Amino acid sequence: MSIKSLVAEDLGQFIGTENWYQHGLVRPITYTDGARYVAENGGAYWLLDEIALAQKFSMAVRHVPFQVWKLVVSDTKGLLTCDDGDGKIVYSKEIPFTDFPLSEIKFYFTDNVILLPSEY
Repeated sequence: MSIKSLVAEDLGQFIGTENWYQHGLVRPITYTDGARYVAENGGAYWLLDEIALAQKFSMAVRHVPFQVWKLVVSDTKGLLTCDDGDGKIVYSKEIPFTDFPLSEIKFYFTDNVILLPSEY
């Protein structure tokens, strides 16, 4: 078994995407090469699940056409927020435990696609 790691500097290499991956739980949602890289190398498929499931179960999130998702990690706890692109937070969730390797990461969600900001 290989050990995978996630380094923030590696994320800038993702500009656009060559592949689209269908989310396993919320089928209309896809994600990009960059989002997949974060999930694979950061052990964070759960993070893509959180974003996708909020589209399905949160009315406040569902009606925002462009979303900025941010995970901030402090020690072993996290705070996941979604804002409308203008800084108005429409969703927030405390993550009681995470071993996500970065102190912060941001995703965009628009047109049923989860992507890194550099891929927008």
